[in-house]
Amino acid sequence: MTDVLRRGRASLAFSFFAQGVAFALLVTRIPAIQDRYGISDGLLPVFLAAVPILAGVGSVCTEHVVKRVPPSRVLRWSQPVVLLSLLAVGGGDGLWEIGFALAAFGLAVGALDASMNMLGVSLQHAYGRSIMLGFHAAYSLGGILGASLAWAGAHWDLALFVSYLPVAAVLLPAALIASRWYVDGGGAVADEEPAEGRTGGGSAGFKLLLPLCLVMAVAYIGDSTVANWSAKYLQDVLGSSEQLATVPYNVYMVTTLLGRAVGDLGVRRFGAVAVVRVGAVVAAAGFAVVAGAPGAWVGMLGFTLLGFGLCVIVPQTFAAAGRLFPGAADSAVARLNIFNYVGFLVGSPLVGALGDAWSYRGAMLVPMVLMLVTLLYARSFAPGPSRYGDGHERPRTADVGRGSNGV
Repeated sequence: MTDVLRRGRASLAFSFFAQGVAFALLVTRIPAIQDRYGISDGLLPVFLAAVPILAGVGSVCTEHVVKRVPPSRVLRWSQPVVLLSLLAVGGGDGLWEIGFALAAFGLAVGALDASMNMLGVSLQHAYGRSIMLGFHAAYSLGGILGASLAWAGAHWDLALFVSYLPVAAVLLPAALIASRWYVDGGGAVADEEPAEGRTGGGSAGFKLLLPLCLVMAVAYIGDSTVANWSAKYLQDVLGSSEQLATVPYNVYMVTTLLGRAVGDLGVRRFGAVAVVRVGAVVAAAGFAVVAGAPGAWVGMLGFTLLGFGLCVIVPQTFAAAGRLFPGAADSAVARLNIFNYVGFLVGSPLVGALGDAWSYRGAMLVPMVLMLVTLLYARSFAPGPSRYGDGHERPRTADVGRGSNGV
């Protein structure tokens, strides 16, 4: 079984890596996509918002699909759809074609993200130790490679389809081959609870999941703030050059990779609660440094801290959901994954609106405060039964959900 788990872990890590490449290739070429299809500035936000909204729909659908088929099968077929949709984005001509391609991409990404993290949670359970951060480190590595390939395509003025085709040609067959070794561990987790306890606890179960949903949304508010506003902030507020303004996001991605590469060791030694608390404090400090930075290089330091702080929170949130709902981990992960897209949708408009109405320095303080608020929910990451503030044990999800009709 050890060899099976090792192959399953390696194949799933490749899936995370491939998704990081594909997503980075899409989001970093948005200006080129806009030019190719003649999308107006007023219409562009509609297209961009459609992707995370449909991804949320895909995640919800996956919650129900995995009740009938294993998550590995969802992942096996959603990843090729993502890569083929990326090709379609680069190969169309009319607005209806880009709309169809982005819709397919969004729905498939939602199914892909949910099923990947379902398998990651179940594999971590089978391993009996923290490995979740390693999967997300592979995603960060893929994101760095995808952004680099996008830069090369833009630098050499390659057509989008020409830029995307070699990536799809390599990753698509490789992903299909790797999918042979996916390991569905959900059965092992579910066997810990009687069949009637695998529902997720209905509305009461969702209340137990809600703190993790809030943490997930806040983490992605922070992430989308860096992705969408770091370059503008450095150039317009801190007075950097245009070239230097492109550096903070790359630095953020590198520090995210480094933090996730060693994060599992920190969880094993100090526990998930301590790691999440430190991550939240470091991320809040990063936003504080960015907000108060006197110049571009200090601002860069703040974005560096953000990478080290935010990188640990999302993987541990998925892992905590699996522990909290041992009999319904797949449903919990699918629901939690929706708040990934909620945070992404809220973060960028929130900072933009506050920046226009108040100041961009002041806008950076909002995600800082939100990161500190997540400290109140750090105990939700504890292994075993969580405790309320009065010291009483939180009832197990399976006990809460017995007799309900499902999530």
